[in-house]
Amino acid sequence: MNFKLSNILLLLSVFYFNIILSQNVVFTFSNEASLKGWNIVNDDVMGGISESNLIINNDGNGVFFGNISTAYNGGFASIRYNCKRQYINEYKNLILRIKGDRKEYQFRIKSSAEDYYSYVYAFNTTGEWEIITIPLDSMYPSYRGRRLNMKNFNKNYLEQISFLIGNKRNENFNLLIDSMILE
Repeated sequence: MNFKLSNILLLLSVFYFNIILSQNVVFTFSNEASLKGWNIVNDDVMGGISESNLIINNDGNGVFFGNISTAYNGGFASIRYNCKRQYINEYKNLILRIKGDRKEYQFRIKSSAEDYYSYVYAFNTTGEWEIITIPLDSMYPSYRGRRLNMKNFNKNYLEQISFLIGNKRNENFNLLIDSMILE
């Protein structure tokens, strides 16, 4: 019996190790995680009055929350993280584990933090914990809310990630974030 159990445990360990090797964690929130490197960028950069914040709750999840106001031509809030530049050519998808509030959000990436544009993927949330699988090559280039006449994401590097909400209406929002993983 011990021999069979040890073989099963060995197989499970190998399987788990192979899964870990095929993934690359971009960021995982936890009670020990630091918010250093995360920045809030709201519509006040263009005269708006929307407000947002990012905290880690007691369960160790990142919580991006706030209030969107369309006053003064505003209407968006975002959080941005400049990650260590990493080679991502071998990965096809970015996996988000999130819990939203039945609102639409955008996940954005940049291959260089210096790029003026981002690559965008819009997704709706269900109100439950869910996995959002983002094919990297489906992320389209955008600048200030306008789609650019360029190819979808086909870069070799990732240097910045962000979440944005901007649904053209006044609203409160609350997005719980567990992890962002390349696969």
